[in-house]
Amino acid sequence: MNTPTASTRTAITTSEAPAPMPMFSQGVRKGPLLQVSGQGPVDPASGEYLFPGDVQAQTRRTLENVEAVLRAGGAGFDDVVMLRVYLTTRDHFAAMNEVYAEFVTARCPSGVLPARTTVFTGLPRAEMLVEVDALACVD
Repeated sequence: MNTPTASTRTAITTSEAPAPMPMFSQGVRKGPLLQVSGQGPVDPASGEYLFPGDVQAQTRRTLENVEAVLRAGGAGFDDVVMLRVYLTTRDHFAAMNEVYAEFVTARCPSGVLPARTTVFTGLPRAEMLVEVDALACVD
C-alpha cells in the first residue's frame, strides 16, 4: 500500500477480502480517513456466499472481511470510529450482536469500542443476512 498524503485519495485493495463490484472500491483512504465498503459473508478466494441461514457465522466472516480491508489500508479495529451493520431482520439482532461484541472487543485493546448504527433492511443478495461497513481514522 502507498502511504497517502492529506490530499491523495487512494483505493485500498486486498486479495484477503472479496473482490468488489467494478463500480466501487473495497476501501478508500484520504489522509487519515479510511472508509471500508460494505462487506458481506463472502469467501475471498472463491467469491462464494457462505453460511446460508447462519447469521452468527455470516457476521464473523463479514467482520473478517472488514478487518482485511482495514489492514490493507494501514488500520485495525482500534482505529475504527464507526461501524454500520445492516441486517435483513430484527430477529437476527441478538445473535449478530453476540458475535460482533466478541469479535470487535477482542480487537480493541484501547477499550474504546467504535460507535455503531444497526439498520434493518433488504440486502443485495438473498443469501446475505448481514453487511458491515467501517470508517477508520488512521493517525
